[in-house]
Amino acid sequence: MNDKTIALHDVELSLGRGAARVHILKGISLEVERGEAVGLVGPSGSGKSTLLMTIAGLEQPDSGQVVIDGTDLSRLDEDALARFRGRRIGIVFQSFHLVPTMTALENVALPLELAGRDDAFAKAEAELAAVGLGERLHHYPAQLSGGEQQRVAIARALVPNPAILVADEPTGNLDEGTGSSIIDLLFALKAERGATLVLVTHDLSLARRCDRTIRLRSGRIEADATAPAPVLV
Repeated sequence: MNDKTIALHDVELSLGRGAARVHILKGISLEVERGEAVGLVGPSGSGKSTLLMTIAGLEQPDSGQVVIDGTDLSRLDEDALARFRGRRIGIVFQSFHLVPTMTALENVALPLELAGRDDAFAKAEAELAAVGLGERLHHYPAQLSGGEQQRVAIARALVPNPAILVADEPTGNLDEGTGSSIIDLLFALKAERGATLVLVTHDLSLARRCDRTIRLRSGRIEADATAPAPVLV
């Protein structure tokens, strides 16, 4: 088994058209081990979220190679990429991105329904129980707190049992206490399932909980540091 769940080689990516086109990722090469937790940090505009979306297959690079869980994303057409992402990559956004007209249960079941799974609602119910929302199955997003909505989003990301979980500022819209509980949940579920976690954050204390911290500046990797081993006393 290849232990490199994520492998990027010399990735270049620009966004926009004509005079408004901006070169965002510049020669990014990166490998992430299976089960590793990686924090992406850096100033606003450094390319963190774009890199995360490239790993998730939501942005296509102009050049270079993106290999996720052994699959070269450039070899997939749009439909195949969507199917791959639905099976192998879970995504948690800052602003939750829940469907407002669907209940918590329906939101979590959605990716499995799209994949044609007969057990979509049973799996969704179990996943919501795992994030502490077993009593909120039939509530709509507007009836849930911000923290509860993010728990629904985490359940939706994890319900296909993905190899990789990516999170873009997952506590950005939450107060400190709620954000801390969400991060504890995210890391606990990641460890329980052996998933690889890549998250974008401005919170350095959160980044330090990861196995590695990668700092970006102006579209390039400026530093790549492994967290020090804990001191045993």
